[in-house]
Amino acid sequence: MSNPIIEIKSLYKKYKNSEDFSVNDISFNIDKNEIYGILGPNGAGKTTLISMLSGLIKPTSGSFTINGLSPKKDNSKIKQIIGVVPQEYALYPTLTAKENLLFFGSLYGLKNDYLHKAIDEALELMGLTKFANKKVDQFSGGMKRRCNLIAGTLHNPKVLFLDEPTVGVDVQSKKAIIDYLLDLNKKGTCIIYTSHHLSEAEEFCTKIAIIDHGKIHATGTPQELVERVANAENLEDVFISLTGKELRDVV
Repeated sequence: MSNPIIEIKSLYKKYKNSEDFSVNDISFNIDKNEIYGILGPNGAGKTTLISMLSGLIKPTSGSFTINGLSPKKDNSKIKQIIGVVPQEYALYPTLTAKENLLFFGSLYGLKNDYLHKAIDEALELMGLTKFANKKVDQFSGGMKRRCNLIAGTLHNPKVLFLDEPTVGVDVQSKKAIIDYLLDLNKKGTCIIYTSHHLSEAEEFCTKIAIIDHGKIHATGTPQELVERVANAENLEDVFISLTGKELRDVV
C-alpha cells in the first residue's frame, strides 16, 4: 500500500522569456523511505523539478505537498523537515570543515552538545575526521562533496533532495557518499536524487522517474522499467529507448 510523503499534482514551470515549459504537467507521488531517482538528459527539467520541490523556485502552476504540508501555507515547517544538497558546493571556502558544519547546524537550530556529536559522527562516517580543522578550499573535489552532503543532513531531514551528489568524485568518495545515503535512508529519510550515472542509479534507487522535455515518460522500480522495454538489458537501454540518441550537450 502506498504511503506518499510527496504528492505532486499538475506541476508546471515556465521561465521568463522562455517559449517552452521546463516542467510540463508533472504528477506523481513519492512514498516514505523511498530512494527516488529523477533521471533525464541535459535540459530535461530534473533540476527545475527538484528546485521547485525544495522551495528554491516557485511553480508557474500546479501544487505539491511534503509530509502533508503545502508550501503556500506551511513553508517554514517544510524547511525544517527537508535537506537540500545542491550540485554546487554550499560551503564557505575560508572556513574549516568543522566551522562550516557548526554554522549550518546552528541554522537548523541544533544545539551545542547534540550538534558537536552529530558533526563528529558524520565526519567519522565520511572519513573526514583528520581534516576537520582544515580549510575547505584545501580540500579535493571528493572531500568537498562529502562535506557538502554532511552540511545538508546534520538535522536528519525527513526528505533529502540531492542534485548530482557524486559528480566529479573518485571511486572511494562515491562509495562513501552512497553508503552514507543508504544509512540515512535506513534511518527513515526519503531521498530524491538526480544523476547522469545510470548504472549507479540502477543499483541505488528503489524507484525511478525518467523525465524529458519537462514530462515524465516512465516511472517504476529499475527492474520494472527494464522489463517494460523490449530487448533492454539495463537502465541505460531503457533511457535511450525513451529519450532517444540525440546529443544533448548544453552550451
